[in-house]
Amino acid sequence: MQVKNAYIIRLIERIGDHYRVNIANRYIRPVLLQLPLEKQAWDLIEVLTEKNEHYQYEGYHLDELYQQISAAARFVALTRRDLLPTLRNRFGSSSYSGPDKVLRDMAFNNFASNLQLFADLVNELFIKLVELDKIDSRGHMPLYIQMSELSDIGQFLVEG
Repeated sequence: MQVKNAYIIRLIERIGDHYRVNIANRYIRPVLLQLPLEKQAWDLIEVLTEKNEHYQYEGYHLDELYQQISAAARFVALTRRDLLPTLRNRFGSSSYSGPDKVLRDMAFNNFASNLQLFADLVNELFIKLVELDKIDSRGHMPLYIQMSELSDIGQFLVEG
């Protein structure tokens, strides 16, 4: 199924913008890269958050979006478990000063709420895709039910 829904495309753009500015910015990205997340998951997150020009015209493949959402959900759960409790310690002393120090401190202080907003946006995308999947599947099993990796999405994104 090709997804060309304007609302979903705008939602994916919002997810990408939020991720680049508030989650994987230059201050936090070095710490994120220490997370024990497999390369394939990082690649899927990158496709979801950075490469949407191509898909705006062609449409998104539903199964690929589900895989990207699954990777983003694992990222959120892992970040909550492994990074948030020790985030202060991982930042350590900084060579930043002036405006860079203020921006770094803002990124650090708002990271937990920015991660929650990212999780909420990804969850909203998942819910909208499931709705479309159910409508499109008339008479047969929707794709999201067939993909076992999607069974824990709600737990990964909503619980925190």
